[in-house]
Amino acid sequence: MIRTVLVANRGEIAVRIVRACADLGIRSVAVYADGDADAPHVRLADEAWALDGRTAAETYLSIEKLLGVARRSGADAVHPGYGFLSERASTARAVEEAGLVWVGPTSATIELLGDKIAARDLARTVGAPLVPGSDGPVPDAAAALAFAEEHGLPLAIKAAHGGGGRGMRVAWTLEEVPELFEAARREAEAAFGRGECFVERFLERPRHVEAQVIADDHGHVVVAGTRDCSLQRRNQKLVEEAPAPFLDLAVRKRIHESARDLCAAAGYRGAGTVEFLLGVDGTLSFLEVNTRLQVEHPVTEETTGLDLVVEQLRVASGLPLSVTEDPEPRGHAIELRLNAEDPARGFLPGPGRIERFVPPSGPGVRVDAGVESGSVIPGEFDSLFAKIVVWGPTRDAALARARRAAAETVVEGVPTVLPFHRAVLADPAFTGSDRGSPDGSGFAVHTQWIETELLAALDPQALAAPVVEPGVVETWVEIDGKRHKVRTPGGLGFAGPGVGPGASGMTAGGAPPTSGTGADDGRVPLLPAMPGTLVRWLVADGETVADGQPVAVVEAMKMESQLVAEAAGTLDHATAEGTQIAAGDPIGYITR
Repeated sequence: MIRTVLVANRGEIAVRIVRACADLGIRSVAVYADGDADAPHVRLADEAWALDGRTAAETYLSIEKLLGVARRSGADAVHPGYGFLSERASTARAVEEAGLVWVGPTSATIELLGDKIAARDLARTVGAPLVPGSDGPVPDAAAALAFAEEHGLPLAIKAAHGGGGRGMRVAWTLEEVPELFEAARREAEAAFGRGECFVERFLERPRHVEAQVIADDHGHVVVAGTRDCSLQRRNQKLVEEAPAPFLDLAVRKRIHESARDLCAAAGYRGAGTVEFLLGVDGTLSFLEVNTRLQVEHPVTEETTGLDLVVEQLRVASGLPLSVTEDPEPRGHAIELRLNAEDPARGFLPGPGRIERFVPPSGPGVRVDAGVESGSVIPGEFDSLFAKIVVWGPTRDAALARARRAAAETVVEGVPTVLPFHRAVLADPAFTGSDRGSPDGSGFAVHTQWIETELLAALDPQALAAPVVEPGVVETWVEIDGKRHKVRTPGGLGFAGPGVGPGASGMTAGGAPPTSGTGADDGRVPLLPAMPGTLVRWLVADGETVADGQPVAVVEAMKMESQLVAEAAGTLDHATAEGTQIAAGDPIGYITR
């Protein structure tokens, strides 16, 4: 049996794993980036170790640092959670070669199913439904365009290595194929270290339906039901529910059979998800296999009674699953992801300090959170900070509870997607009362519904205030990288990462640093709304731009967005591509 688990993640999923370890009597070891030093997952774990850095590349993506902590802490297993290194075969292999237990599929299985081309081939072998796609990665944007001209639009451009919607774009016109191909390639390289992309025909107005699988080394492959995850923005899910509603019984049966057969053929072990798209015409197509725990796993837990993280730890310890037959779903569950984003500004991320967080409670409500009042949501990581999960005996009852829970939730200090959740929970297209739905079920949402059809009037929210950490009386110190709490009188100068005057890019007086806006010389500055990375200039230095023209691509909280010119004139670059940028700090100027 596993004795000590290194939790190689952060936020709410790290809290979730730490709690499962405690339930099983397993010791947990947390790790943290500088900005996460006082995060809940760090305090809840049995011990915590610093990773010495602020960015994902310096911390949670560094397998060398993680293995070093595992060795020093005496961990005998590594749980990757989701995101970061969870679907990298090279990471699983490094953990295995270090003599540790990887809580997930074997490195060989991750390599097989993580290669989207190989996964499609395996799906074809077991008879899973598939739409036309390229035989392998396409070499360039011209090849992607040629495929679209032959097989038609819309066209899905997808990272060959990776998942979770990263490195995926959908082209609806031939003209946008080249730029979207390059955007998908860039995002894939940043997220997975490899930029190869393949293409396939994208189904019209599709639903995203998936099957939760859990398997052990004793020959058991259990399909723990279906989920619908169609409410997405930029291929990132916002609302999930289980079981998937309004599914024809024959479609549900085919999803179960295809998921089981595919995982059995791959020699799968642990938790995984087999994803499908269901077109408006009833066409079902295999999408991919996520070789990890999913963000939305709680809705399956609430409708089956299974603790999927406990099952992962059992399987990794060599034990059989606690169930060996597909469980029948009981009731209905809905999950609302809480992201620090403003829906009225195109889901613009808004990192900052949560001044007040009041989660909902009451019958049928569960909250998985990685924050509390006073927590800082850093711009270096994903915007997800908590999940609200509700259960009811019927879907209508679950919807009513979800509306109550969303109304009860209070988050102050950062923008959130709560206005979106409150709107969508009352929208007929989602509740199932849309008389104009294509299949007559009343359920009319699809994976592009948010961008193309949601007409809720949402007002922009206030941007997060600059983060200024006060001095501390109770703090912590690191001794040989391990975190220890100490108490000290105020004013003695103790400060952890991000603590004290001048932290988080602030001046000693607490005001944002200034770089000069060019107001005195008539130049108009290009000001990013949040910290991040300048990915690419869209207009060359010295060229003329029009008012409102996109001029740069910036990435913040793992999302790319475009920065537009606020005046017409000549563009002068002030920042190089690949540079870390600060909110409100000019990256260039426009001379009118």
